[in-house]
Amino acid sequence: MRFSLQKARAILKEAGANVGESDAMVRFDPDLVMEYVAKAPSAFTLHARNPAHDLHLDDRHINFSSVSSAPHATDTLNGRREGNREDFENFLRLTQMVNVAHGSAGYPVEPIDIDVAVRHLHATRAIVTLTDKSFRLYNHNRQRTLDVLEMARIAHGLSAEAFRERPCVFASINPNSPREYDQSMLWGIIECALAGQALMISPFILAGAMAPSSLAGALAQHNAEALAGIAFCQMVRAGTPVAYGGFVSNADMKSGAPAFGTPEHVKTTLVIGQMARHYRLPYRAANANASNAVDAQAAYESQMCLWACLVSGATYVYHGLGWLEGGLSASFEKFIVDAEMIQGLIEAIRPIDFSPEELAVNAIGEIPPGGHFFGSAHTIERYEHAFYHPMLSDWRNFETWSESGAPDAAHRAADIAARLLKEYQPPPMDDSIALALDEFIAKREAEGGAPLQ
Repeated sequence: MRFSLQKARAILKEAGANVGESDAMVRFDPDLVMEYVAKAPSAFTLHARNPAHDLHLDDRHINFSSVSSAPHATDTLNGRREGNREDFENFLRLTQMVNVAHGSAGYPVEPIDIDVAVRHLHATRAIVTLTDKSFRLYNHNRQRTLDVLEMARIAHGLSAEAFRERPCVFASINPNSPREYDQSMLWGIIECALAGQALMISPFILAGAMAPSSLAGALAQHNAEALAGIAFCQMVRAGTPVAYGGFVSNADMKSGAPAFGTPEHVKTTLVIGQMARHYRLPYRAANANASNAVDAQAAYESQMCLWACLVSGATYVYHGLGWLEGGLSASFEKFIVDAEMIQGLIEAIRPIDFSPEELAVNAIGEIPPGGHFFGSAHTIERYEHAFYHPMLSDWRNFETWSESGAPDAAHRAADIAARLLKEYQPPPMDDSIALALDEFIAKREAEGGAPLQ
C-alpha cells in the first residue's frame, strides 16, 4: 500500500511495517496487521450534542445518515441546481426533523456559494446549530481537520482532555484505490486519532474501473485497503474508535459509468458485512441508486441496498436518505421516500413472536434472546413522531386522489418535505457556546481560513 505522507510512513516503520521511502510503498506482515486491528474497539458510542441522539455503533443497532457530498440539489418545484447554502441548510433542517435520519455524514449538498477557504467553518456552524445530532468532518487538508475538531469540541462544551475520551465527530477515510492513502486522508487519520475521535475507513471501489472486474478480486482489494487503514489508525493511537467501511459497486463495462443499486452492489454489501463481523468491528455500509428521478427505479434500487444493509448487520448506513442520480444530486423528495422505506423495513423486522418481556427488551434496542431480528432504539423507539402516518400511502380513495390532481409519490413527498421545513424549530444551544463558535470562526477568517494546499 502506498502512503504518501512521510509522517505516516515514520509511524508505520516504528510499528514494524516494511517501508520503502523511494516509492512510498509499505508492505505489511499479516500478523502485524491483525495485531493492530485487534486493538480497535468492537463497539463505541458516537456522542451527539443532544444525548438523546447518541449513536451506538455495535452489533445491536443500525443508524442512518442523510445524503452526503452531492454537488447538486433537486426538487420538483425548482428542478436541478448547483449546491448552495439555502438548500444545504434545508437538508440539515430535514435531518433534524426526521427521526430515522440519525445525523449528517458530511454536507448533504455542497454549499458552493460559501468561499472555499472558510466553507468548512460556516458549514460546520450550520450543522451544529441547525441540528443536535451526530456529524462527520471532511479531511480536505490538515488545517480544516483541526478547525472542525476544535469546533466540535466547542459545540460539546468539553475540555481538550474530555474531548479525547468522548467521540463526538467522525471522519470518513477513503483511500485512492487502488492501494494508496493520500496526504489529506492520512492527516485526517492522524489528527482524529490523536483527538480520540472516530474514523470510518471506507474504500470506494468500482469493479472494472479501479479494481478487478470480478467481485472476488474487488473485494480482496477492498479488504486489503480497509485493513491497512484500520491498522494504521491503531498505530497512531491504540483504541481509536474505528468502523470497517465499504462501498464496492461496479462500473458499466460498456460506458465506464459508475453503477449503483445493482445486484453486484447488494452482493458486496452482504460480503463486507460478513468481513466486518469476522474482524469484530462496526460496519459502515451505504444506500445508493443510479436513477435520475424519484421514480420506481430509484425506489427499487435503494430498497435493495437498504435491505442488504439490514440483513448484513450494517451499523452505520451512509447516504441513507436523499441520494439520487448516482450521488450527483441530493433530492428533497427522495429524502422523504427513503425515510418511508426505512420505516417500512424497520417495521418488517420487528419481532412478532416474542414474549412481552422480550419485546420490552427489543424496544430499547436490544436483540431478544434467541431472536433472529434486531431492533434499534433509533429506528424503532424514536421515529414514530417524525411523520404523520399514513404518509405517502395515504391515498386509498381513488376519487380523493384524482380530485387532488393524482399526485405521484414524488409530489406527495414534496408536500411532506415542505410541511416539515415549515414546522422546523432549531434545537437549543447555550449562548456561551454559540458565542465561542462565532469567536473561533472570526479568528480563523481573520487568519485566512484554510485554503486548499
